[in-house]
Amino acid sequence: VKQLYASYAPTDWLKLTAGTWATHVGYELVDPYANRNYSMSYMFSYGPFLHTGLKADFTLSDDLSLMVGIMNDTDATEFNPTGDYAFGAQLGYSGQFLNVLVDPSFLEIDFTGGFDISDKFYLGINGAYFSGDDDRLEGTGFYGAALYPQYATSDSFKIGLRAEYFVEDGDFGAIGTGVPDSSVFAATLTGSYVINHLTIKPELRLDSASDNAFLDTDLAPQKSLSSFVLAAIYSF
Repeated sequence: VKQLYASYAPTDWLKLTAGTWATHVGYELVDPYANRNYSMSYMFSYGPFLHTGLKADFTLSDDLSLMVGIMNDTDATEFNPTGDYAFGAQLGYSGQFLNVLVDPSFLEIDFTGGFDISDKFYLGINGAYFSGDDDRLEGTGFYGAALYPQYATSDSFKIGLRAEYFVEDGDFGAIGTGVPDSSVFAATLTGSYVINHLTIKPELRLDSASDNAFLDTDLAPQKSLSSFVLAAIYSF
């Protein structure tokens, strides 16, 4: 079970939640059926996924919201082996969100949002900054930005592009080049065809790194990689 929590709303402007829930950080979501793209971005892949603790959601106005929470170390959902706790917050205004996660080992600041260009066209935006703050991660981290133009051709078919630029800070090791301060640009084009509870997702992805990060069919290192996947997701 990914998420298991209980919520209670003592007033119409306050909701309290205790348990395990999906992270507030990042543009993308843990469950693939809820994303336009099937594969994950670099920023979301190396960000948090789940939190366990207590949070409070405040509705400050029709457009303004605030969430604050205290939780276990990132992704420590079943127990707390270190006894440390993290602090998370989200400030939202008219569909734009500024997210913060302060963990004993790192700090992450993230912006997610977007705009309706038309009834069928939406432009999503994500930017993230991650800085390590313990003996293992100190002096390393990452930062990046991504655009998510999404177009609905009909009620059943949508197409989305993710264009992401991601940079390692120091020798973080996220891209896999083994070279400090490596960067990568990834373009991902995904279609989503919905048939009742079934979603078919054909996806083409092109990754291009500043240093050798991938292997070709002969297992020789190379700077770029192209891939195609056809996913079928059934949700209920």
